Amino acid sequence: MEIVWFILIGLCAGWLAAQITKVSGLGLVGNVVVGVVGALLGGFLFRQVGVSTSGLGGQLIVATVGAIVLLVLLRLVQSKPKA
Repeated sequence: MEIVWFILIGLCAGWLAAQITKVSGLGLVGNVVVGVVGALLGGFLFRQVGVSTSGLGGQLIVATVGAIVLLVLLRLVQSKPKA
């Protein structure tokens, strides 16, 4: 059952991150992927800073922050000029 919650939180976090960063066209699967990878990235970043969260709201915040960082990094990589 935990994997279902992880995917649902990933979906919500991916959608929120896409709305905040004004990224469109990800679709359902794209939002899930961005949210799940963002959750892993956010968990890593929050541990490095020493911030701990708990509960569903905390997990959603961590995943959303991670997804935003992921989308910003992807945008930076895609916008590099080609030599």
